[in-house]
Amino acid sequence: MKGRSTAWLLAAAGIGSYVALRAVRRRLRFYDLQGKVILLTGGSRGLGLVLARELATYNPRLILCARDPDELYRARDELSQRRIDVLAVPCDVADKAQVDGMIEHARKRFGPIDVLINNAGVIQVGPVETMNLQDFEEAMRTHFWGPLHTTLAVLPEMCRRRQGRIVNITSIGGKIAVPHLVPYDASKFALVGLSEGLRAELVKDNVYVTTVCPGLMRTGSPRNAEFKGQHRAEYAWFSLSDAMPGFSMSAESAARRIVKACQNGEAEVILSLPAKVAAAFHGVFPGLTCDVLSLVNRMLPGPGGDGKKSVKGKDSQSAVSPSWLTILNERAALRNNELP
Repeated sequence: MKGRSTAWLLAAAGIGSYVALRAVRRRLRFYDLQGKVILLTGGSRGLGLVLARELATYNPRLILCARDPDELYRARDELSQRRIDVLAVPCDVADKAQVDGMIEHARKRFGPIDVLINNAGVIQVGPVETMNLQDFEEAMRTHFWGPLHTTLAVLPEMCRRRQGRIVNITSIGGKIAVPHLVPYDASKFALVGLSEGLRAELVKDNVYVTTVCPGLMRTGSPRNAEFKGQHRAEYAWFSLSDAMPGFSMSAESAARRIVKACQNGEAEVILSLPAKVAAAFHGVFPGLTCDVLSLVNRMLPGPGGDGKKSVKGKDSQSAVSPSWLTILNERAALRNNELP
């Protein structure tokens, strides 16, 4: 009995020491965002705009970039009312020359970048038979090459100053290949690999890279996604999934968690309980996960309709969506600059 009690005491002491060490490490690497120079890509609408609002509470010098100037300037005007210094630069992160020009402009205005949040994204939804090479190229340019361009542009200064934060907004689709999102999945898998590799190599320079894998989230973005094949049916299942309470999370909750992870220098954040469960299940049973998803695929719309033609979600509405079933996402679209 005495030996067992000693073992329990040693175990408790070991656990206590581990918890204490984690707390000390977290405190040492905590990064105060007050007044920092923060570059946020894809910051004009959806999750990007919600993140910008959350970051505004830290009185940053904020650089927003996005492809659509009208959306970008509307976001800038809203954020400027919060009395923070905002620079809005139209930029396609897939174009290295545009990225270099945008960051040079930001440096002249604010100085070196302290925090980079790679959030810009595109979504193409439909059966793989409806996808073409251009769909895969666009997804890779936006989700892999875009973050790589911005990262390589700010990294030398971060390493030289021995401080910085990089946050890559990937997806649960970068952990589990969801049917009817193959270009998106493939490019997000690539970004997860890039992000994890950078994390491992840059900690020595006191630059912490955080990989964020959101699950379903109510941002209002489905109306600006691209749909193929039976595009109305595709839009219906996609927008319904995105709006479902319990399965999807609010963009505001996601933004708060992402900013906290950035401050704490966390390695990875999976957002929403369903996404955490799915990722854990896939980690233990990858083959079974693929089998389950193949059954899910049988329930999704097949090829046909408009074939390989891309149609925006806002042009793919039906009796099902928008409806009272998607009301949470419709409200998010109004809040988050997803409407003209």
